[in-house]
Amino acid sequence: MMDILEIGKRAKEAAKSVNIAALDIRNAAILNIASAIDENREYITEQNNIDIENAEKSGMSAAMIDRLRLTGSRLDGMIKSMSKIVMYPNPIGKVESGSTLENGLKIIKTRVPLGVIGIIFESRPNVSVDAAALCIKSGNAVILRGGKEAIHSNIALASIMREAINKAGLPLDTVQMLENTSREEAERMMQLNGYIDVLIPRGGAGLINNVVKNATVPVIETGAGNCHVYVDYNADVDMAVNIINNAKTSRPSVCNAAETLLVHKDIAAAALPKIKAKLDESNVELRGCPETVKLLGGAVVPASDEDYYTEYNDYILAVKAVASVDEAIEHINKYNTKHSEAIVTKDYANAQKFLNSIDAAAVYVNASTRFTDGELFGLGAEIGIATQKSLVRGPMGADALTCTKYLIYGNGQIR
Repeated sequence: MMDILEIGKRAKEAAKSVNIAALDIRNAAILNIASAIDENREYITEQNNIDIENAEKSGMSAAMIDRLRLTGSRLDGMIKSMSKIVMYPNPIGKVESGSTLENGLKIIKTRVPLGVIGIIFESRPNVSVDAAALCIKSGNAVILRGGKEAIHSNIALASIMREAINKAGLPLDTVQMLENTSREEAERMMQLNGYIDVLIPRGGAGLINNVVKNATVPVIETGAGNCHVYVDYNADVDMAVNIINNAKTSRPSVCNAAETLLVHKDIAAAALPKIKAKLDESNVELRGCPETVKLLGGAVVPASDEDYYTEYNDYILAVKAVASVDEAIEHINKYNTKHSEAIVTKDYANAQKFLNSIDAAAVYVNASTRFTDGELFGLGAEIGIATQKSLVRGPMGADALTCTKYLIYGNGQIR
């Protein structure tokens, strides 16, 4: 098992090659990854099953096990993502602006690779593939550190990817997986200044907060998703039912799933019973305010203040009746993680107020929060959803893994 310092040294050396690799070589490496995943389905599934069995023995929730599982359709999705990333325009060398000074100096602002990117993530082994492909597309080397719950899946995928990219002409160490999943080794990774240029945590609030607290390497915060759907006073109730059901139950373990439902008090009596009836089909537990309990009865668990802060990643939904769009906005901006928020309304003015006032990376009108996804946004795939207000924000594709560089052309100018 290789030490993190040695991994960092190898990544730094590999970055020298991948940073300047031609686009056709980088794209060939990504396509090779797709082919290798397809050719090694049985091996990947076998290793993933070991992780699933261990997760079941440890008592992991069904929703989190679903997050861990690599089904045939999910392998198909990973392969498809590789093709989309290849088709995405080259993020390297993209000219953002240019000008000529009075002294004749020509200045061009362009995009270049970051260098070595560290990714610390939980549960979902497909993240290792998306992250590696996006880093390669953007000319970066990557060090991956997944959770212990997915270690067999991650090691299998990393070994397959390393061989695949090497066949295309990139160094093996362009992609490396940290096999030591201890907390101590993770913290050493967070402080690998001089080797890792930026660190991206992807997971729950606990992981992200730990990285932000302990890292000395620059961090891009991603992931934690306490997302809300607000049903306005004049909303189409059937539309609201469908949006909430999709946002909560289509995949409750992911960061763009809804965790809290806010309903205007004037429509609550008409909307909440229909919403509950639909959510009952998936056995969703509701934790509601006194008004919600009054309308829906004993089947609703009384909500605490902590419930409105919680990212459940499970079939649980906090519910609250509010008096206005302003109260909904105030509630969301207090409790959310600045990820994805939605309003269901027929009121144009309220829709615009919601869009302008909500502090989040993605804000929706009459649509599910589940669309916050780099692939669905046309980025090929994503390395995470950035929820901070510096560097980048929202779904992070290949462009987000670059920085600017100024190229200056002169003909003998001195100052």
